[in-house]
Amino acid sequence: MTQSPTPMFCANHPGVETTLRCNRCEKPICPRCAVLTPTGYRCKECVRGQQKKFDTAEWNDFLFGFIVAGVLSLVGSFLISLVGGIGFIGWFLVVLAAPTTGTIIAEAVRRVIHRHRSRALFITIIAAVVLGALPMVLLHVISFDLFGILFQGIYLFLVAPAVYYRLSGMQLFK
Repeated sequence: MTQSPTPMFCANHPGVETTLRCNRCEKPICPRCAVLTPTGYRCKECVRGQQKKFDTAEWNDFLFGFIVAGVLSLVGSFLISLVGGIGFIGWFLVVLAAPTTGTIIAEAVRRVIHRHRSRALFITIIAAVVLGALPMVLLHVISFDLFGILFQGIYLFLVAPAVYYRLSGMQLFK
């Protein structure tokens, strides 16, 4: 007769019986602690440790990235304001120009930060893009220019995700 193996219990939840193990450290984990990766199930600690290897940003990347993104967003926002005054064709130009501006901002920032990566760095750069456009938004609010505010809103709605996706390397389509 064969004996059944001794039951394993989750390392984080001692009362939960499990048959899963982290494929990296071999620690017993329950389904709540398991993270599905392309190579199998891993514990949250191993996943967190792996992600830290990809965070290569330094303190000066935050400063230089913020400055470059803010200045370029201010320039882009100003140019969108000029395009918005054209009329009906301005709507099409704004929709086409904003993602292109986002790509230009992301590539300029990428060069300045030497392709370093960090989620906090990307969020800081998005904040700089929004703050860079804020003076033009406020100018349109003060002058009660409804179309100017609308064009700036479209600009921010399209440029911020374009910058983030371009910097983080996310692909919408494969």
